[in-house]
Amino acid sequence: MRRDSRKLSGPAWLGANFWSRTGGPLMWRSYDPRVVRDELQVLAEHGLNITRSFFYWPDFMPEPDRIDETLAERYADFLEAHAERGMRTIPTFIVGHMSGENWDPAWRQGRDLYADVWLVARQAWFAEEMTRRYTGHPAIAGWLITNEMPIYGGPAPAERVTSWAQLMVQAVHAAGAKEPVSVGDGAWGVEVTGVDNGFSVRALAELTDFVGPHVYRMEDDLVRQHHGAAFVCELAGTFGRPVVLEEFGCSSDFVADDNAAHYYRQILYNSLLAGATGWVAWNNTDFDLVDQPPYSHHPFELHFGLTTADGTPKPVLREMRDFARTLAEIDLAGCERAETDTALVVPQVLEGGFPFTDPEDRTYVFATLRQAYVSARAADLAPGVTRESDGIAGDARLYLVPSAKQLTAPGWHRLEDLARGGAVVYVSYSAGPHGGQRGPWYSHMNAMFGVEHRLTYGLVDPIEDDVVELTLTADLGALEKGTTLAFRAGGTAHSRAYLPVRPTTAEVLAVDGHGRPALLRQRCGDGWTVLCTYPLEHMAAVTPHVNPEPTHRIYDALAVLAGARRPVRVADPRVSADVLVRADGARFAVFVSQADAELAVRPLVAENDRAGGEEIVLGPYGVRVLELRT
Repeated sequence: MRRDSRKLSGPAWLGANFWSRTGGPLMWRSYDPRVVRDELQVLAEHGLNITRSFFYWPDFMPEPDRIDETLAERYADFLEAHAERGMRTIPTFIVGHMSGENWDPAWRQGRDLYADVWLVARQAWFAEEMTRRYTGHPAIAGWLITNEMPIYGGPAPAERVTSWAQLMVQAVHAAGAKEPVSVGDGAWGVEVTGVDNGFSVRALAELTDFVGPHVYRMEDDLVRQHHGAAFVCELAGTFGRPVVLEEFGCSSDFVADDNAAHYYRQILYNSLLAGATGWVAWNNTDFDLVDQPPYSHHPFELHFGLTTADGTPKPVLREMRDFARTLAEIDLAGCERAETDTALVVPQVLEGGFPFTDPEDRTYVFATLRQAYVSARAADLAPGVTRESDGIAGDARLYLVPSAKQLTAPGWHRLEDLARGGAVVYVSYSAGPHGGQRGPWYSHMNAMFGVEHRLTYGLVDPIEDDVVELTLTADLGALEKGTTLAFRAGGTAHSRAYLPVRPTTAEVLAVDGHGRPALLRQRCGDGWTVLCTYPLEHMAAVTPHVNPEPTHRIYDALAVLAGARRPVRVADPRVSADVLVRADGARFAVFVSQADAELAVRPLVAENDRAGGEEIVLGPYGVRVLELRT
């Protein structure tokens, strides 16, 4: 299965969102060319080549038909400062939201940003005028329509938002721009998050040249946190456009400097392996603007910088520098992600659109899939993502359908056809997170899995044990008969439930602590269907501080059953491994550790499935990139 690795032309974007320390969003009023050049210089010296810059809307457009020419001249100097250092920038037009506050031009007077024809025309005029001034300048890398418009303009019907975005993108093109353009909305649409804000990632991708996730998540599990942005990039990368991780970062008020460095390292490398091909951190500098909104009321926003307020590099900037060196050494422009034999199936319900379904079904899918992604990474499966709404891809050997309450009826039959053709299809049961039509929405469960389910209408079969123990009754991959795996139980009164079944034609591979079938397989044509009667991934997804947890061992065993190739793997689940392939045939193995202490591991290389070379030592939460040689 080919994993998408689309890229924008030219060097990979690696840089920072930029506000000068002289004023933050008000920097253009107090613009200091010397300070700006100093700020850019420290970024350039650390290998950064891009900034994302902002036309603070109330200042740049003080009247509905006038642009402040003094500020426009200052922005022109800003571009020259970039060009002097071999850097480029991505201007952002409609900047009405920033760092915890919305900022209106006085003349807006409450008009709807998407639906008021006059106001939409004024936005488009502004974008076209600013584009015409600067397009073609060597320091212009691309264009962004807004900064986080879902926060500034609020949610709206998708048809209205998409129409507004189309007019804004057309305005940029009307000005003669050849540089890539995107929306700047954060890729928070339903296709990625499960929450419908009207900014459809699918629809906007049709209009734009790249997708730009903004990821700032508060989590209860460190490994999920480290893979959070990567999983978002995987979902965002399913619409035929390059993915630029347009915003990520952390405030020094929320995290110690060494832990912030670990976080940056994990986000950069895990998102690289998830298909991101550009990275723009939030943000370039700390501020000393304690009396100025938004910092006066959101003081933690003062300290998101790659440098301190006096320009001193912070550890996170050194992580960006090291990542820049890695990208240069492997020549990212010529690299793609290695093909994978494992597919993670995204149910169509994540995108909504079905009548009489609960919105919680969508967010449930996101959380469950993300946990399955973490477990697949622990097993070095390097999963690709395939959306049911686009037709489940047919070129994988192992299909993971974790804790699934519902797919469409055609989706279930498609999976059975894939198994019949030689694949292994793994499905774990879930009754769903709420009481609405609680239970499995499978089209033909009994026939597909060789069981007779024993469900009682309107009730669930609760998991009463705090720890679910599954004991193998037959060998499966590296799992030998008699092996017991222990899982912490979790979920709501609805979802903390198992599926009672009697095997008919299925073989029982594992039983729970009460002797009930827990893992079963049935031969299906040339392949297998595998049913787990416990919602393992969902239980882990709602359990704090759980990873790594034993689901990865089941995934590892299923990979063996499926003959799913892994170019390189590591026995320790705290280290994930993946491979990038360069156009000249060079292959680079990337090892990412989730351990808080130094680890020594010996990789297993697919060609001979034995330890390759010497042990690799990784520091705490460390990363190693090594060339694989025959």
